[in-house]
Amino acid sequence: MKSIKINISQILVGSLMAISCCSISACTSFLSVDDYFENTTQLDSVFKRRDLVEQYIRGAAGYLPNEGNLWTSSPTPFQGASDENFTSWNDDRHAGIKFLLDEITPFNNYFNNYTNYYQGIRRANLVLQRINEVPDISDVDRRDFMGRCYFLRGYYSYMLLLQYGPFPIVPEAPFAVDAGTEEMSIERNTYDECVDYISENMEKANEFLLDRREASADMNVPDKGAALATMSRVLLYAASPWYNGNHFYADWTRKDGKHFINQNADNSKWGKAAVAAKRVMDLNRYKLYIAVKEKDTAPLPSVTEDPNFNTRDFPNGAANVDPYRSFSYVFNGEVPRLLNDEIIYSCQPAVGGDSPMWIAAPTYLGGGNGLNLTQDAVDAFYMVDGKDINASSTKYPYPASSIAGDAIGGSDLVFSGFTLKNQTAKMYQNREMRFYATVGFCHSFWPGTSYTGSDASLKNQEVTYYADGSAQPAQNFPEDYNRTGYTSKKYIHSEDNLKATVRTKAYPIFRYAEILLNYAEALNELNGSYTSTTTGITVTRNEQEILAAFNQIRYRAGLPGLVSLPDQATMRQLIKRERQIEFMSEGKRYLDLRRWGQDAMDAYNRPVRGMNVKARKAARKDFYTVTVLTDKLTRRSFSHKHYFYPIPRTALDRNSKLTQNPGW
Repeated sequence: MKSIKINISQILVGSLMAISCCSISACTSFLSVDDYFENTTQLDSVFKRRDLVEQYIRGAAGYLPNEGNLWTSSPTPFQGASDENFTSWNDDRHAGIKFLLDEITPFNNYFNNYTNYYQGIRRANLVLQRINEVPDISDVDRRDFMGRCYFLRGYYSYMLLLQYGPFPIVPEAPFAVDAGTEEMSIERNTYDECVDYISENMEKANEFLLDRREASADMNVPDKGAALATMSRVLLYAASPWYNGNHFYADWTRKDGKHFINQNADNSKWGKAAVAAKRVMDLNRYKLYIAVKEKDTAPLPSVTEDPNFNTRDFPNGAANVDPYRSFSYVFNGEVPRLLNDEIIYSCQPAVGGDSPMWIAAPTYLGGGNGLNLTQDAVDAFYMVDGKDINASSTKYPYPASSIAGDAIGGSDLVFSGFTLKNQTAKMYQNREMRFYATVGFCHSFWPGTSYTGSDASLKNQEVTYYADGSAQPAQNFPEDYNRTGYTSKKYIHSEDNLKATVRTKAYPIFRYAEILLNYAEALNELNGSYTSTTTGITVTRNEQEILAAFNQIRYRAGLPGLVSLPDQATMRQLIKRERQIEFMSEGKRYLDLRRWGQDAMDAYNRPVRGMNVKARKAARKDFYTVTVLTDKLTRRSFSHKHYFYPIPRTALDRNSKLTQNPGW
């Protein structure tokens, strides 16, 4: 056996050295005995000091994906594989598009998170086993460290469930170094067992974690709210049709005959989801971010359907709200993370070449010019008075396609610091404020005011997507152009300029708007009432509770609320659409479509549409013709296998009891 050297400085570098033992589910042979004992000795040193344990926990969190990298170098396929958008490149940095182009297989290495997530789980388990050995740690820190590890174990499990479906729940204690292949091979658990396991860990995390993080350096470290928010999402998904009594998976069973997806629909799961959301609400810590109305706030439209809309302040109306600033400030960096009580749990996305701004910005402004929102996504937004674009009011008409190319004319329209240029097409006038905070369209204004140089073309730009417009590709990169005439501006501040400075953003992994809509959806689907045996909370399909949660989202957006609860099916569609608009370009759409079942099949098998970007400026009306795209990047293929991502072939080869997802 080789001699063992203990080098504490090596442990302190970065997030510490990686654990040599690979994940249980992806492991049939450990590293050498020498390596095992060397790492054991180093771990012994770690658990002698509090500060080293904390660094080790931060290292365990290092396997978490940066969920804010939505399109470029994304760790998951969820945003790139959404019906909201597609990228202008099909390459390794934008591999999300490959999922819908049916280029993903169990043999390639795209989004291969399987082993990493299990490594994170194993690190968390090690801390939980050995935390009581640390001599110089307070009880408060010990509890918080345990809470962070329960959270990590639950969150890595949650990420496994999102991407791969039911997963093997591994033992908390590591296998012996001489364990055999058969002993280390574990079969997948059922979906419901995985949900229970995640919930159990988040309950423990909620018990031990701090109530909140006060220091800016700890803003991305989980607290109690993050644990409860994870439970809210997981339980809502588990109650949804695709995972709750879905007979499509009738033949998908474990070796013991258990169905991976429960074949008996259980309506009480909606009650569990409602309780989980209510627990977050009852913390009384979080609220929708509201910017108070200013002199330049656009006036609210006159409506008759909701008498509270114009007359009462938020949350009972929108009289005091600046809807554009309220929504946009959640994402664009205007409000520091520490001061934003809407964000429950966050991460910091990349700045520069992998950032959401880079892929959206035109080439001449330093961007990649490669993000394309679809016409269906754009058309989902309401008119300013809450009407559908296809049933708009006479006061706020949505022009038919024959006149959609007409400009609004006159002077530029300025509201809430946002400028709508006078050459903007009428089809983009009088839209709800979330539209302007989210969508970049032809003739959008890009201020970029942090640039202070002498080149006037690098700020205060009116970007156009005509074939000969300002966003046309550079000659040496002919593929770098926008295919639909739409991009996402959700994460771009008016000061942001890739040629100068870009504000630091906090990407909201969980925010309070989701909790409110989770609660509204769960209550709407609940038949009768449900009482939690662990918390004693009782929920029911109560009209006022549903409307109070749902209308907060509407009022913050400057839209009238509902005055009465429609029938269950109608309300279901309203909630689905509200989620589509509210969470556009936030990585949730693919997951929502999938859990609703048939919605995914319907959405992904519709043709991809956009503006006719082959038209030149001189043919303006031709440009504003909704066009079915036949680009090779839009030839989507969605079948039942796409409801889960394939488990990597390497993991299957190393675990004889691991079975592949259906269709792969």
